[in-house]
Amino acid sequence: MTDKDEIKTEQETADTACCEENTDKEAELKDTEEAADEQDAADEAEADKTKDGAEEAGDNAKPDKKDKQIEELNDKYKRLFAEFDNFRKRTDAEKAGMFIEGERTVLLKVLPLIDNFERAIASIPEEQKETALAEGIDKTYKSFMSQLAELGVTPIDAAGKPFDANLHNAVMHIEDEETDENTVVEEFQKGYMFKDKVLRYSMVKVAN
Repeated sequence: MTDKDEIKTEQETADTACCEENTDKEAELKDTEEAADEQDAADEAEADKTKDGAEEAGDNAKPDKKDKQIEELNDKYKRLFAEFDNFRKRTDAEKAGMFIEGERTVLLKVLPLIDNFERAIASIPEEQKETALAEGIDKTYKSFMSQLAELGVTPIDAAGKPFDANLHNAVMHIEDEETDENTVVEEFQKGYMFKDKVLRYSMVKVAN
């Protein structure tokens, strides 16, 4: 082999080694780039996962806040409704009380008219009780009493009944051995009930 051929062989060997080295470097670089790409993809996936988790947590937190606001509004509504219902009931009761008190005031003014009718009837002589005047007075009196009964006004029984401080007003006491103790022996003024309450107490005489 000549020197020229030897130099050529050495050159070819060097070129081959260089190519192999370059190939190895390219493969190593490619592996490095692929590893970097995989790492970037992994980092991106982790970031997306973290972001999704944060968004999910945020979405979960929002309904909790809404639920709390709804609960507070419901509580305010319930309390407001209860207060209004109490106000309505109180107002209705006050109106009813005012109406009943108004009725009592009017009826108390009517009772003296009834007293006068009873006195007029009691003062008619026996021989005149069948006259037109007497019958007219009696019919008018009965009409008054019928209207009062429809309104809930009823007379209180007194004469011959045991004295009841809730119904009777004793203005006189007598000693009477023939009458049971604490018994009403005479009624001076008739008392009346209006529904379930005393409209006017009976004015009576009581035996001790």
